[in-house]
Amino acid sequence: MLDPAGPVADANRTILVNATVIMLAIIVPTIIATLAFAWWYREGNTRADYKPDFVYSGRVELLVWSIPLLTIMFLGGVIWIGSHQLDPHKPLPAKSAPLEVQVVALDWKWLFIYPAQGVATVNVLPLPAGVPVHFKLTSASVMNSFFIPRLGSQIYAMSGMQSELWLQADKPGRYPGVSAHFSGDGFSHMGFQAVAMPPQQFAAWTAQARAGGRVLDARTYPLLARQSQNVAPFTIGQVQPNLFAAIVDQTLPPSQGPIAGRGGPHVKENGGE
Repeated sequence: MLDPAGPVADANRTILVNATVIMLAIIVPTIIATLAFAWWYREGNTRADYKPDFVYSGRVELLVWSIPLLTIMFLGGVIWIGSHQLDPHKPLPAKSAPLEVQVVALDWKWLFIYPAQGVATVNVLPLPAGVPVHFKLTSASVMNSFFIPRLGSQIYAMSGMQSELWLQADKPGRYPGVSAHFSGDGFSHMGFQAVAMPPQQFAAWTAQARAGGRVLDARTYPLLARQSQNVAPFTIGQVQPNLFAAIVDQTLPPSQGPIAGRGGPHVKENGGE
């Protein structure tokens, strides 16, 4: 998070640093004052005033209330501005058209559908560098959380609902993505790689992906949706149109989710392939 590779992550780091500095402005003086008071009013210091009848001081009250209030105001301003600037529904400014990616959280893997390109991937997320990416997210099982720390904000994916997020990778590279919400037995291995590449290379990857033999439609989707762990990344060359919408509105039934007490079946196959 402190090494951002995109505009959203960079703005997140700015908020984190600003909030930390503002809080340190009260934490550091408080620590220093605590040590100073303990030293000055030690038993052996005869120069310290002892006032057993002291009850109230307007100046002390003003000091102890004004500093926390100013801190809260500064923090509130930083967070208010940042929350509006980083609204996950707000498109990122760019000269090129955004890439649309539909994300489905499964047990325990990630499905990424590229509707305009007609392809999909599992546990790997190829992206064109320098191009805004508009994510639409849902879950085909229990609630989950989609998070690529070096690219920006996390957002929840929930069954029967659709959320949105805008991210961008400024430069080519590999950026680990994680599930940031516990979702059962396979949660700890529910990671993926966001692979940012030059736009020309992404176009070449798309063409190569379309040549793949796998097909994802209403017939093969239940096989992919079966619970599985440690699924190796793979590409699907043909995707049924509007498959994501069918998952969101649950025309395609959601998965059973983890079984209470046992975490569900321990399947270790390649997504039901």
